[in-house]
Amino acid sequence: MTRYLLAVDFQSGPDDTPMEQWQPEEVTAHLDYYRALYAELEASGELVDHTILTGPDLAKVVTSDGTRSVVTDGPFQEIKEWVAGFQIVDVETEERALEIAARVSAVPGRGGVPTQQPIQVRRVMDEGPADAAAMDDFLATVTHDHH
Repeated sequence: MTRYLLAVDFQSGPDDTPMEQWQPEEVTAHLDYYRALYAELEASGELVDHTILTGPDLAKVVTSDGTRSVVTDGPFQEIKEWVAGFQIVDVETEERALEIAARVSAVPGRGGVPTQQPIQVRRVMDEGPADAAAMDDFLATVTHDHH
């Protein structure tokens, strides 16, 4: 079994109406969908953990040079995507992780229409690099092409 992180972006899908403006029954349907999906994945033994995060307006970014830390409060308009929450699944194949991610992306929004939220699917490493050679191998998997 392999663990994958499914990161749910705050970035909205085709309908960018804030959830605060949804009808109560739409919010209920949204939450019920997640509850049913999580119950199914817990029953199959595939759901390891799930978490929802506060909005980016409450986020802080910390940078440090090793001596002095700088803490910046949100909102951060220059950052295009923020993680809204995540699930960790333990599955047989990457294809299964992608299937689950598709179901998370299809959570209903206004009018019962799937939100189509972008879901990042990233394999959780069994262990981090232990030496320079292992770090080189890891870095070879990282794309440095930032658009």
